[in-house]
Formats: sequence, structure tokens, C-alpha cells
Amino acid sequence: MTDRLNVLIVASEVSPYAKTGGLADVTAALAIQLKKRGHDVRVILPYYASIRGKNLPLDSALESMCVRMGGNNEEWCKVLHMDTADDVPIYFVEHHAFFDRSGLYHDEAMHDYHDNPRRFSFLCRAALQYCMDAHFKPDIVHAHDWHTALLPAYLKVWFWDHEYLGHAASVLTVHNAAHQGVYPHSQYGYFGLGEQAFTPDRFESWGQVNILKGGIAYSDMVNTVSPGYAKEITTPHGGFGLAPYFTAKGDAFCGVLNGVDYANWCPELDATIPAKFSVKDMAGKAECKRALQKAFKLEVRDDVPIVGAIGRFVTQKGYHLVRGTIEELLWDVPMQFVILGSGDWENTSYFGMLPGRCPGRAGSYIGYSEEIAHLIEAGSDFFLMPSMFEPCGLNQLYSLRYGTLPIVHATGGLDDTVEQYDEQTGDGTGFKFHAPTPHALYNTVRWAVSTWHDRKPHMKMMMERAMQRDFSWEHAVHDYEALYQNAIQKKAEYDNYHS
Repeated sequence: MTDRLNVLIVASEVSPYAKTGGLADVTAALAIQLKKRGHDVRVILPYYASIRGKNLPLDSALESMCVRMGGNNEEWCKVLHMDTADDVPIYFVEHHAFFDRSGLYHDEAMHDYHDNPRRFSFLCRAALQYCMDAHFKPDIVHAHDWHTALLPAYLKVWFWDHEYLGHAASVLTVHNAAHQGVYPHSQYGYFGLGEQAFTPDRFESWGQVNILKGGIAYSDMVNTVSPGYAKEITTPHGGFGLAPYFTAKGDAFCGVLNGVDYANWCPELDATIPAKFSVKDMAGKAECKRALQKAFKLEVRDDVPIVGAIGRFVTQKGYHLVRGTIEELLWDVPMQFVILGSGDWENTSYFGMLPGRCPGRAGSYIGYSEEIAHLIEAGSDFFLMPSMFEPCGLNQLYSLRYGTLPIVHATGGLDDTVEQYDEQTGDGTGFKFHAPTPHALYNTVRWAVSTWHDRKPHMKMMMERAMQRDFSWEHAVHDYEALYQNAIQKKAEYDNYHS
């Protein structure tokens, strides 16, 4: 057991209160595991309008709190509090003008809110103001993505000698390096960091402000969410312009693989699926498959495999590759296909109409349903993730536990966590393709389907092996504890150098 630490986690989303993607799952699960390990962990996020509608059992932690921003701006807010079922304290920053809106980051037309840099710089300052007003002395301030990447800068610029914040080490977790928080320089004054921080090695980028870039510079430790992605984003083509800045961190940059919440994603415990099953008794998986076929109006057949997919319809996720080949696959190969997702118009329109073009063989659900997501994981034989890049990925980890073999583009966390099938020995836990093209995807799906039809013993071996792989947070939390200790050491070295 490592030393007990006071940990402040600040994020733009935390499951189940506010969620658009894997970030919310990671922040929630990490906090729970840190608490189980004996640390005093506190989580801070905005009090969005969507959270207000959940009628949570909240009390007032700070009835009125003044947050001083740049340009002599003062923002007044309230901090609400509740403890989760796992005894993790959650604090919501209530500021109606910034957070009482229909969306987290954008309006219903998917247009980003123009004041996002103000909204999230305020969140960062409010989180630190809470520490001061509540007399909480964090050892670690853990920021997540660009939305909270100003925290490390505030600690070093404003609070380096503060009674409660002066000794805090900062960790910045980059969940996706493509999203950097790049805004016009006119937004920078509100941050209150001074022009001395607006330099090419910190926040300045082609005359604009790049929030993630500055956060990388000021953080004591930076990590991303898989070792493979950590390597990729230090290459010229993989870092979205930030490769030199990740590289410059040296041993203060690393990859830590995300964990999985098996309390929520485990076929032995899953109350949302028609039948539970385990590696020792797989009968329930066949029942889930039939239920999935009925739910998506597919032909109810045991003699063809189902390839499932769940995701956001954005370029990163690679569904344009699927568009380019799925109908050919459905005509050429004895298989079925189901997809759940939403996003850009082109993919939404295509997959929404796919069942009409391939009746009985393809099904789609446009939108998101947690229950249907679980049914796809449980009832499919294969799970397709064609991401162009993938920092970690969670669905392939869920799929492994459900005995649903992943078919993935060998990138980032997908490459780290899926073992390539060996047709000679039967080893492996899935199927990987290396070229991000429709042709490569087509051939790899055909390979997987032919294995299902022609090499049943290999399928059984892989399913059993996949279901026994352990990517639990109980393992990942130890890596984060080590990361925190490294951050504390880096902070001490920084303080000694600047003293």
C-alpha cells in the first residue's frame, strides 16, 4: 500500500452524472478505486442542467464562493456535494450562466459554445478555490483533457507558495490528443495567467491559445491512456502537432492503460441481458444472440455469426471504412451485422437505411441505449472497432469479457489489448488489421467469419482466453499510484530548481 494521498480529480464529465464518452467512465472508476485503496479522493465537475434533472440527494458544501479570474473578473458560484454509493465525495460547481445549458460542450445543433474556454477555465479556478475555502490540502491535482489542463498552470503561476495548494503535484491525463482547446488569443486574458505564459513552448500556438499544450508544459506528470497511444503521439503523424511537447516531457510522460468496471460489464453479473453466462457455462450467450437478432429484426439463426459495433459516428472511429465495405460483406459472407451509434449526418443516414437495403442481415439503432449496448456486447460473436486512432478504447475490453472477439484496427490501445489470432495454434483473442482501408477491413472480417465457420475449436479457445483476460481497475489503480508518486517527486525537483 502506497502512502495515503489527498487527491483532487477535476473533470468535465464523470459517470453517471455527465457522460459523452469514455472520459466519464474513467474518472468515475479511478475515483472509486483510489477510495478503496484508502486515499482521500474528491471529485469536482460542473453542475450541468442535465444533472439538475436527476434530482440527486445534494447538500450545500459552499453556499457562496468567489472565483477571481483574469481582467478583474469575479464569478460567484455555489458548490453542491453528495457521496456516491462507494463513499466518494462528488462536488458540483453551480454557475447558471456557464453550465445551465442543454449540452455539455455544444448546443443541439452541435455548435461548440463560443465561451467554452471561459467556462472551463472558470471550472479549474473554482476547483482550486474550493480547496482553499474548504481547507482541503491536495497532494495530487489530477486534470483530464484540455477542459481542465489549466490546473497545472494555475498551481505553478498563482499558487506555488499557497498554504493549501503550494505543495500539490499535478497530473494531466490526455484521453485524446486530437482535442486541444485551441481558441483565439482574445480568450486568453480571462485565464489570468499573464503574457509571460503565452509563449511557443507553453500556451501560444500560431497566434492562438492552445490550452492542452500549456497544460502539458506546466504539469509535473503527463500520461495518456495506453502505452501504445503514448508511443504514437510522440511521432510526427500521431501527435496532432503536439509530438515535440510530449517528447520534451521525457520520463514525465507515459502511458497507463485504462481499466474496466467489471461490476457493470461482466456477463456473470449483468442484469440487463436476457441470460447471464460465464466462461464455464456459455449457454446464456446463445440466448442473448437470439434476443439480439429479434431486437434488430434479423433472421433468427444459430448458423451465422453476428458482427456488432457501437460508437460515435465521427472520423476518428473509422465508420467510413465500414460504409465502404459492409454491404459487400453481407452479400459475400454468411454473417449478420448490427450497429448502435449516432453522430455525423453521412454515417447516421447510411447506417439508418442499411437494414432496408439488407433486410434480415443488418440492423441499426441510431442513438444510444445502455441496455442495447449490453445486448450487443453479450449477443454478438465479433465486435468491430475500425478506429483510425484509439487512445485506449473500452468496448474491445468489454467484448473480451463477454467472449465477443474483437476485430480491430491495430492502433493505440486496441493494438495493446487485443492479441492477434494465430491460425496455426489457435492462440490470440481477436483479429487485427494494420492498414486503415475498407479492403483491409473486408479481408479481416472475412477471416474472422471463416474462423467461426471452419475452425470451431479455435473459436472456443479464443473465447475462453478472452473472457479470462483481466483489465480491471484493481490493476490500473496501482499504475496511477505510481504515477502520483512520480509526480510528487517531479514537483519536489521543480521546487528545488526554482528555489
